[in-house]
Amino acid sequence: MPTTDFQFSSENGKLCIFDSLRKKYLVLTPEEWVRQHIVFYLVAYKKYPKSLFSLEKGLKYNKLNKRFDILVLNREGKPFFLVECKAPEVKLNQNVVEQVCVYNKTIGAEFMAISNGIQHICLQYNRDMESYKQIQEFPAFV
Repeated sequence: MPTTDFQFSSENGKLCIFDSLRKKYLVLTPEEWVRQHIVFYLVAYKKYPKSLFSLEKGLKYNKLNKRFDILVLNREGKPFFLVECKAPEVKLNQNVVEQVCVYNKTIGAEFMAISNGIQHICLQYNRDMESYKQIQEFPAFV
């Protein structure tokens, strides 16, 4: 089992973690802790290419500015896997699932996940049926 190689620093009295994808230190919030662990897992265990990640980018939905946590593109540059990260104390419920589904209406990824670092809900979108089905684990990158 690979060990993480997270790097930490303190800036203005706040603990920060080095984001290996964005190449900078970020304040270590509970959500950032979850995001860094998921990125690590996807790269180290699932062999997702680092170059296909997009983190914390904005999107517009019904004229509202929203922000997704993790988006992995496929080899053609199209949305493949959307992940929403929550703090460990946040319960994953229908409202959280619906939030990610709303984001995905704009993004159009085939797979989605919601994680609080303890529990994960993974979904696959069926474009023909315009519906989601729950799957057991994060998708393999092909």
